[in-house]
Amino acid sequence: MLAETVCSAVSAAGLGIAAITAYRKRFLAATRIAAYSLVPVGLVMTGVVQWVSGIVFKPSVWLGFGLLGVAWLLFMTTRAIERRGGGTRKERKAAAAAAQREAVAPAASAPSLGAGRTPAAQPVPKAKAKPAASEDFSDIEAILKKHGI
Repeated sequence: MLAETVCSAVSAAGLGIAAITAYRKRFLAATRIAAYSLVPVGLVMTGVVQWVSGIVFKPSVWLGFGLLGVAWLLFMTTRAIERRGGGTRKERKAAAAAAQREAVAPAASAPSLGAGRTPAAQPVPKAKAKPAASEDFSDIEAILKKHGI
């Protein structure tokens, strides 16, 4: 009963504002305001307001929304874990097996080398010599010395 009264008052106020706007010769805006102000009365007449007020004031409805929120949170948590690589053991084994398989036609994905050239004729790049162990840690030592460690 209270919700219906509030909706009727809002609609009456909106129609009054629309009338003032139309008096100022802003007919397009007045028509838009009148349309918005008729929505609450329409909702009251269709019974939507009574249905919504019945939902809002029932504790069991709020518990249902809470359970839906918990379910959504659980779904999102499991999706986040799967994306980080957690997955199930079966999925990890399947991914490892797929990574170890060779291509059906390995030469099919090789780039075209042109007429008369073979893969063996291409020059092989030389492997770079590995730096000594003391050179590997020189950057780290410099950072540690900078911070006084």
